[in-house]
Amino acid sequence: MAEPRTVTVPVVVERDEGGVWCAHAQLLPGVGAHGEGATEEEALDDLREALIGLIEEFGVPRELSITVAA
Repeated sequence: MAEPRTVTVPVVVERDEGGVWCAHAQLLPGVGAHGEGATEEEALDDLREALIGLIEEFGVPRELSITVAA
């Protein structure tokens, strides 16, 4: 069994005109996921499930950490 690993993925969360919360993330170029919910947390939970499915299908993306002055 593989060792558990944390994958950090930038997300965009917004509320649409109908009041539904939407969360979007891109795991790999051309491979992204979308989550929806009545609350921001529900949308993020939905997105989290979708990303887990993509990671199971496509694997864990390579990462590069960069520190920049903001």
